[in-house]
Amino acid sequence: MLTRERITEEARRLGFVDIGFTTADPFDSHLEYLEKNREAYEWAPKLGLDLFKGADPRTVMPEAKSIIVLIEAYYRESFPPSLEAHFGRCYLDDDRVTRDGLTVRMKAFRSFLKENGVASKAPFDIPHRMAAARAGTGTFGKNCLLYSNRAVRGSSWILPLAFLVDCEFQPDEPTIGIDCPSWCRDACISACPTRALKGDGTIDPRRCISYLSYFGDGITPVELREPMGMYVYGCDRCQNVCPRNTAWSAQELPPNPRVAAKAKDFDLAALLHMDRTYFEQRIWPHMFYMSADELWRWKMNVARVMGNSGDDRYLPELLHAFGETDDTRVRGMIAWALGKIGGRGARRAPAAVPGRGRTGTYRIRHGPGVESPGPIRASSRLPFYRHGRHWRPGCPAGSLSRAMSGHPGLRYARRDNSPGPAYRRNLHSPDPENFRKLS
Repeated sequence: MLTRERITEEARRLGFVDIGFTTADPFDSHLEYLEKNREAYEWAPKLGLDLFKGADPRTVMPEAKSIIVLIEAYYRESFPPSLEAHFGRCYLDDDRVTRDGLTVRMKAFRSFLKENGVASKAPFDIPHRMAAARAGTGTFGKNCLLYSNRAVRGSSWILPLAFLVDCEFQPDEPTIGIDCPSWCRDACISACPTRALKGDGTIDPRRCISYLSYFGDGITPVELREPMGMYVYGCDRCQNVCPRNTAWSAQELPPNPRVAAKAKDFDLAALLHMDRTYFEQRIWPHMFYMSADELWRWKMNVARVMGNSGDDRYLPELLHAFGETDDTRVRGMIAWALGKIGGRGARRAPAAVPGRGRTGTYRIRHGPGVESPGPIRASSRLPFYRHGRHWRPGCPAGSLSRAMSGHPGLRYARRDNSPGPAYRRNLHSPDPENFRKLS
């Protein structure tokens, strides 16, 4: 008969940093939470996740008697800073598509169980973090993430993997609860710019930067663009500031050669201009939450990041991208990014784009229900105007009437933010004191 000790030995041999056992009983508290917050999780079924079904493991595997939880440490090696700046660490070495790393070890573990007469399943629907806490492998943080009890110096750089099995094992003592130090001063909550963390140990996933980066509907709302900062896919802000992670993050880790080898594929400019083939061959195998039909979301996210960077070196890339796409969500974000960057660097940008010429400009303020300057169309003329010594991005003069008639919610705004009449004077000589920067 297969023992806990033999299973633990095999898990360690396969490279997992911890293991725990719990019953296959329903997760009643988790189900209660889902019932109270149905609206916040309406997105899950669209991804094929049945969270309510997963709250009772036996609806997934009727013969299940126990749950074995393995703990994987995904931050054992360092990643290039250029990638850490824009992508969540847990996604940088994800092999659920390539199946050449963690997936191989998971299959090996299940094969080991099968060879010893134990049937298993590894479903995504069950609450893996709650199972891990119930199996005594970790506690929760105020950021709702799982922190290891015995591995990776008590940090949250872990991935719990739950396996349902048809054999009963002695369960470990549960460690369910928040175990943050009293002196942390809610660092994760304060660091969450979109206020996704509620402060009571729960989260609104719809405001989480990770969720917004790959599941959010339509163009990112204006009020969330700056707070989302420099992340294209995923987010680690609440983990980076957590004092429980300091001991692990402070050490010098060896580099991850697999991730370093693909860093150039994730260059921001390359992502902004990528086509379907580039995405399917180089990006999707590693970051697959967005399909090829959602290239617009990748490009929208990259444009937002470029705008938030304030780096005028991105101006030529943004201008080229504006002419490459007809997607109004991408164009709307590019227009926003151009307005964010502005500055003297824009003076150099026209030389990089064919067909430059003098244009007028108008500034846009978003009225009720309007998220982006949708009707703005590509123009052979560049959307720039001269403001003193600076060149600032604007919109082609020919788009003025289309924008004003196409979107009644768009209106001019004076510097004091009060509504102003349509500006009908010489478009080549706008009054800089009467109009404010696009925001």
